[in-house]
Amino acid sequence: MSNATLLVELLTEELPPKALPRLGDTFARCILEELVARGLADANAACRPFASPRRLAVTIAGVRDTAAAREVTEKLMPVAVALEADGTPKAPLLKKLEAKGIDVAEIAKFERRMDGKAEALFYTSLVPGASLDAVLAEVVGVAVKALPIPKVMRWGAGEAQFVRPVHKLILMHGDRVVPGRVLDLDAGNVTMGHRFMSRGELAVANADAYEATLLAEGKVIPNFDERRANIDAQLTAEAAAQNASLDDYADLLDEVAALVEHPTVYVGEFEADFLAVPQECLILTMRANQKYFPLFDAQGKLLNRFLIVSNMHPQDPSNIITGNQRVVRPRLADAQFFFETDRKQPLAARIERLANVVYHNKLGSVLNRVERLEALAGKIAARLGADEAAARRAARLAKADLVTDMVGEFPELQGVMGRYYALNDGEGSVVADAIEAHYRPRFAGDALPQGNVAAAVALADKLDALVGFFGIGQVPTGDKDPFGLRRAALGVLRILMETPLPLDLSALVADAVHGFAAAQLSEPVPEALLGFMQDRLRHLLREAGHAAEEIDAVLALNPMRIDRVPARLAAVAAFRALPEAEALAAANKRIVNILKKTDVAPGEPDVTLLQEPAEKALFEQLNQISPQVTACFDNEDDAEALRVLAGLRAAVDRFFEDVMVMADEPLIRANRLALLAALARHMNRVADLSRLSV
Repeated sequence: MSNATLLVELLTEELPPKALPRLGDTFARCILEELVARGLADANAACRPFASPRRLAVTIAGVRDTAAAREVTEKLMPVAVALEADGTPKAPLLKKLEAKGIDVAEIAKFERRMDGKAEALFYTSLVPGASLDAVLAEVVGVAVKALPIPKVMRWGAGEAQFVRPVHKLILMHGDRVVPGRVLDLDAGNVTMGHRFMSRGELAVANADAYEATLLAEGKVIPNFDERRANIDAQLTAEAAAQNASLDDYADLLDEVAALVEHPTVYVGEFEADFLAVPQECLILTMRANQKYFPLFDAQGKLLNRFLIVSNMHPQDPSNIITGNQRVVRPRLADAQFFFETDRKQPLAARIERLANVVYHNKLGSVLNRVERLEALAGKIAARLGADEAAARRAARLAKADLVTDMVGEFPELQGVMGRYYALNDGEGSVVADAIEAHYRPRFAGDALPQGNVAAAVALADKLDALVGFFGIGQVPTGDKDPFGLRRAALGVLRILMETPLPLDLSALVADAVHGFAAAQLSEPVPEALLGFMQDRLRHLLREAGHAAEEIDAVLALNPMRIDRVPARLAAVAAFRALPEAEALAAANKRIVNILKKTDVAPGEPDVTLLQEPAEKALFEQLNQISPQVTACFDNEDDAEALRVLAGLRAAVDRFFEDVMVMADEPLIRANRLALLAALARHMNRVADLSRLSV
């Protein structure tokens, strides 16, 4: 048995760039897991993944050529079936031994032990360990099938299928080739470097030399993370040399790192006249279409320079720079043309064209939706005491940029261009800003709309979508959410909670429902939608780090004022830190369970029916603190309300020690239940404290 580094490489055509990091990590992890499962590698073995545009590879240190033999114990059959009373084997056992090739003389070594309620015979044998040569091709095949590839293809005359054609396969253990065949390719020790800068085919001397060979002779940085870091360092250094910044570029950096094998950064520029176009258009053109990195000044304003990440490093890069500048110019000219053409027609004049754009065949056109948004945004603005007319105007114009040339070419700019065109048309900044902000938040962590008018339009946009699609039965299921309703729900919750806005969620949903014709919504909406929203809120709060029991306690009351949820969570957390909390939570759970078992809803407690000193004391203390608790609740001081309630702990403990709640006398029993119900109402106004009891 010998240990050495294992190398596996698939040399392919250009792999999908956005999936490359995940493909590389999954490929390496699966191969290691399969080797560990077969006893050929240790779980903590040094595993180095490689992923470049034309290869997936991995090296794993300390892989054994043969796994150690291992003992395997198997159950043969019940003793009663296998052996006579004197221990001689019966026919079923002899037949089983013959089938398994076990010598009858081994019977003396069989173990007898209980298996459930019956005694059974067990046989332990020493099984030879797996051979790397015998299983490696199978291991790689398993890893290939485990890759997250949505669509595969065939190439040539073979039957192999992969995300891209595969041209070479390396399977090496130390300095020897491990025989095997994967994807119709026989294993070897030859790879290819950079398409143009490598010296051609590269023979890998041994697995440990793989990365160094590619770096030195193939002009390839094979490790994705190191290639990404290399590009990042070059970009940062060049931006500093240009006295500029790069803004947010992480996503583009990941994509570019998956497109090049030998990165070199150069500076390009374009005519300053193009800067008259909104910079979002130019940035999107350069990033999305050309994979360039725009440069910005200290104020965040776009400069007429950009960084190119080339896959070549010639002595004279002038052709690369001028070629890229020549390519980007028509793109910027298109953006300029779209912007200048769009500005010739005001947004308001485009609204009627939205009647020809289908929103959904059961929910009408985009114009129908705009009319709903206009009414709903006005109602929400009125609830907030905001400028209702501005909210209605912003909602009226919010979707008009969908029929502009710029948004037709770059859908990502919807809302952004609406703001520019609204300002160009002379609309006020409040209306223009609301047009842009009504799509927010677009993703987790995105900024929220600023100002009540923008918030009203954003809420209207998301609530209309939620109510509409829930009303026609298009509810998200599993991981399927084609209309982005989870994102819309989280947007509503974040706007209400983080802005915060003192609005009742159920009232907002009702307002949105009223915007649809009665026949349009075939499914009941409010209950299902509010339940969906609460599930999203629970998920949002857990991601924010709140304790699950505290979330359960607060959401058990089904709060509709989402803006108050954070304060209630903080109040519950503070309450749990009090020494009285555990006992009160347990008592509250006991009260809830008792009240659940009663057939009649308790009324108000009658002081004349109180008999025991403990129940009188609890009644008196509850009456004393009730005004204070109510005032705290009305003033939204939830933490103080719970702190005051904690003072009841001694009286509650004494009540349960001294008082028989379910007394034989019906009036006494009903009165004690009424006292407990009154206590529960006070204790559970902020949260269901019984959920805090273990």
